[in-house]
Amino acid sequence: MHADIVDLREFYHSPLGHFAEHSIAMALSSLWARLPDERLVGLGYAVPYLDRFRTGTERTFAFMPAGQGAVNWPVGELSSTALVFEEELPLPDSSVDRVLMVHSLEFAENPRETLKEVWRVLAPGGRLVIVVPNRRGVWARMEHTPFGSGRPYSRRQLTALLRESNFTPAAAAEALFFPPSKIRAILKLRHGLERMGRRLWPAFSGVLVLEAQKRLYQGLPVAARASRRVFVPVLGAQGVPTGRVASRDTNARLPSRSAFALDKSWLRD
Repeated sequence: MHADIVDLREFYHSPLGHFAEHSIAMALSSLWARLPDERLVGLGYAVPYLDRFRTGTERTFAFMPAGQGAVNWPVGELSSTALVFEEELPLPDSSVDRVLMVHSLEFAENPRETLKEVWRVLAPGGRLVIVVPNRRGVWARMEHTPFGSGRPYSRRQLTALLRESNFTPAAAAEALFFPPSKIRAILKLRHGLERMGRRLWPAFSGVLVLEAQKRLYQGLPVAARASRRVFVPVLGAQGVPTGRVASRDTNARLPSRSAFALDKSWLRD
């Protein structure tokens, strides 16, 4: 189950969330090579990092899973947000240069299908950057942050999953070596803990950051499958009629799951 958009936004607006964002952004910067006029897509809840890396891009989109909900982004500009299903991205083949997945893969219903869909929309030689909770880290064991939910990964598991999905793993980095504590005295030590952690205990970082490149010399098996998703265009909440009419109407139904998912983007804008 995805983390809720309200919880994600509140976390990144908190002091602990600001420090976590800074630590992860530093790890991303260490392996983020600028591409000229690149087309960048953030999948999951990547907007805190897209704000840092969208400068110089041709265009940048924030794709947010339907199970999570969506918010308007960028603030004060024309919206570049889309509510999507991870296995059916609304993009043509080979249409983007880089995909950044944050708070995404650990919540995916089918991680392999999600990565195959990312492979489809990436251009030849396109890059995928994934941020996931580290199975060995403390952050994956604490539920008061978004990194304590979903499925954590070890580096070996993530590397194997990428290779199975036709990606070639490349550069890697770690972040979040300080504990997910709200105590100010501990948070003041975060810079020293980050430096020491990268040198002394990199295997116990809070998150893993891994870059991979789309591989072209091996084909992917293609199986025909019908969409399991139901799209219902709604702009407001739908409910069942009340009173005698509802009791007599045997066809009265609750709105579909997709209706509620789509409705979040308007209620929480």
